[in-house]
Amino acid sequence: MVEKVSVGLLGLGTVGSGVVQIIDHHQDKLMHQVGCQVKITKILVNDVTKKRDVYLNGTRLTTDANDVIDDPEIDVVIEVMGGIEEARNYILQALRNKKHVVTANKDLMALHGSELLAVAVENGCDLFYEASVAGGIPILRSLVEGLSSDRITKMMGIVNGTTNYILTKMSQDGREYDEVLAEAQALGYAESDPTSDVEGLDAARKICILGTLGFSMKIDLEDVSVAGISGVSKEDLDYGKQLGYEMKLIGLASRMDDKVEISVQPTFIPLSHPLAAVNNEFNAVYVYGEAVGETMFYGPGAGKLPTATAVVSDLVEVVKNMRLGVNGNSAILPQFEKKLKSDREILAKYFLRIHAKDQPGTFAALTSLFSEMNVSLEKILQLPLKGNDATNAAAEIIMVTHAASKKDYEMVLMQLNDLDVVDQVKSSYRVEGEEQR
Repeated sequence: MVEKVSVGLLGLGTVGSGVVQIIDHHQDKLMHQVGCQVKITKILVNDVTKKRDVYLNGTRLTTDANDVIDDPEIDVVIEVMGGIEEARNYILQALRNKKHVVTANKDLMALHGSELLAVAVENGCDLFYEASVAGGIPILRSLVEGLSSDRITKMMGIVNGTTNYILTKMSQDGREYDEVLAEAQALGYAESDPTSDVEGLDAARKICILGTLGFSMKIDLEDVSVAGISGVSKEDLDYGKQLGYEMKLIGLASRMDDKVEISVQPTFIPLSHPLAAVNNEFNAVYVYGEAVGETMFYGPGAGKLPTATAVVSDLVEVVKNMRLGVNGNSAILPQFEKKLKSDREILAKYFLRIHAKDQPGTFAALTSLFSEMNVSLEKILQLPLKGNDATNAAAEIIMVTHAASKKDYEMVLMQLNDLDVVDQVKSSYRVEGEEQR
C-alpha cells in the first residue's frame, strides 16, 4: 500500500504557485481523500534565487529538468510550465520513466495529446489534463466519466475568458473593440500580444480537445474552422440585440450521422439561451446528449486557484489509482474514425448586415439572389443610414436566414458584392442556440 506520494513540479509561475498553495493548505483533505501524504519534493524553475510569494516548505528548487524527471523517488510529475516542444519532451521522458503526469497545457494536448496518451498507456501510466480546458470547470472528467454512457451530439461553449470579457463590455457599455481590448490588457485579462485569444486560436485548441474526448475520435487542430472577434463592431452587437441576440465567441463541436463539424467563431446566441448570460471572464460549456438532453458547465475559466484546483483534482485521481493499482487504465484512445462534414453538410442560421441602395428593386434583387442559392430569410430589419455612411448607401439591411448549408450561404456572400444595389457587406455571423427550421 502506498504510504507517501512524491510530486515533481515543472514550473512555478501563476498556476504552479497555486498548486503549491493548495497542496500545502489542503493536506488534511488530501489525506482524507487518498489515505496518504502527498508532498511536492522538487520544482523546476528558471531562477532558484528569485523571491517567491508562496511558502515552499523546504521543497528543493532546480534549474535542471532531469533532477525532477529522472528522480526515482518522484511518483508524479505535474507540468505547468507551458510551451510545446520542451514540455512534450519532458512529459514523454517522464512517462517512459514510469511516472504519472498531470498537465494544464492545452496547446500541447491539442497538438500532441494522442501521442502522449498512447505513450502513457504503453508504460502503464496515468496522464490527466483537466485544467487544459476551462480552468476550474470539470468538463473533461464530466465527458469521460459522468456522461460516458451517453452519446454526445453537440458541445458549444465560451472557453476563452479574454474574448468573453471584451464582448461583454462592448455589449453592456456600448464601447468599441479597440477601447475595450486596451482596458482588458491594462487589467491583465489580455496579453500584450492578444492574438491567440482574440483571433480564436486559444479557443480552437480547447474545442479540439473537447471534440476528441466527446466524440472519441482524433480531432486535429487543422480540422477547426477559426474566426476571431477583432472585426466585431459595436453596431453589430446593437443590431443583434434588436433581433433578440447576444454575441459570444463560441467553440462548437457537433456530430450527426457519424460526421463532425468543429469551429470557433463569433456567434449570435438568443438572449433567452443560458450562454447569453455568461459574462466577463467566465466560461461555460453547453453539452447535448442523446439521453441526458442539455446540460451546462459554468465557472471561472482561468486564474491561479481555479486552474490549480483542476490540476490537484487530477493529482488526487492519480494517487487513488496508485493505491488501487489501476494506473494506466484511465486513458481512452479514440474509438471512431474521423469523418468531417463538408460545407454542403454543415447547416446553420446566419446573421447578415449589408449597406444597400434605398431604391425600387433593391429587395427584389436581394430576395432573388437568396432564392436562387436556396437560402430563405427568417428576419429582416431595414434602417436608414446616418452620418458619413449615408453618402455611400442609403439603407442598412440586417437579415437572419433560416438554416442553410454553409456552401450555399458562402455563395450568397460571394455574389452579394456583385449586385448593383449592394454597396458593401458589412458583417456576417453564425446564429446558434435556437431551433433550426
